Amino acid sequence: MVSTAPAAVIVMAAGKGTRMKSATPKVLHRIGGRSLLDHALTAARGLDPAHLVVVVRHERDAVVAHLAQVAPDAVPADQDEIPGTGRAVACGLASLPADLTGPVVVTSGDVPLLDTATLTALLDQHTERGDAVTLLTTELTDPTGYGRVIRQADGTVSAVVEQRDATPAQRAVREVNAGIYVFDAAFLRESLTTLGTDNDQGEVYLTDVVARAHDAGHPTSALVVTDHWLVEGCNDRAQLASLGAELNRRVLARWMAAGVGVVDPASTWVDVTATLAQDVELEPGVLVRGATTVGEGTRVGAYAVLTDAHVPAGAIVPPLTELDASRS
Repeated sequence: MVSTAPAAVIVMAAGKGTRMKSATPKVLHRIGGRSLLDHALTAARGLDPAHLVVVVRHERDAVVAHLAQVAPDAVPADQDEIPGTGRAVACGLASLPADLTGPVVVTSGDVPLLDTATLTALLDQHTERGDAVTLLTTELTDPTGYGRVIRQADGTVSAVVEQRDATPAQRAVREVNAGIYVFDAAFLRESLTTLGTDNDQGEVYLTDVVARAHDAGHPTSALVVTDHWLVEGCNDRAQLASLGAELNRRVLARWMAAGVGVVDPASTWVDVTATLAQDVELEPGVLVRGATTVGEGTRVGAYAVLTDAHVPAGAIVPPLTELDASRS
């Protein structure tokens, strides 16, 4: 629970996602039983924001229809033809009350492992310091392609420079912007009206707000996360598979710590929406999907597939069984 709930969370979900090579919008691809966007919304909703906005553009109708299913409390905001993250946030902000004050969290619809705890820490730092802008960052051995976080000698964050616009010295910086922020609403609204497209990509960069805050003498800071998976974005099928595998590893680790036996974690997959009781035993190749619940002391045989199923305590599910309550 955060000390102060945000005035709003804006989730950016307007990107094309052309590298996915799919008719399905990027943010609607699924890992761990949820779409990428649903994972982002779950983390955001944990902050208990007064307003929840999702900025949409490409494949708008499909994304909005999905929102109606998984997050009817979220308000879709349409991004216009002006490109860039700064413009996306401006369109999201325009759907909020004009007199909105307080912290505004901005996150992304394609960062599925980001959790509420990390957003809470970022929001708390922003509130405690009285920042105009607080951003989430991480350090990478190979930062190629990411915006570099520029700090002053005293550690103050003074700018974020995109890869294409960076000097050789700036490109050597390993601390990168994760694209997750908390802004003071009034400062954000004022700054967005001043942003231009004078950069290599001809886009409105949200990152320019960081430099504007620093240059105006407003406090800015960054929260560095050491677990880079928390801020890993998804842009293609390979990254989708890697994120799905890492998410599943974490899900299984949590269940094993709670007393669930997993014979072969490498071949066992459990959705984040499933519930397992103590002393459940999962043999190799088991798939546990959807809203499945498995009672205490149940043994699930090798290569069984459980989808939205309710398995009572003490049951034995034979190998190769398929229980799919969603078809009944």
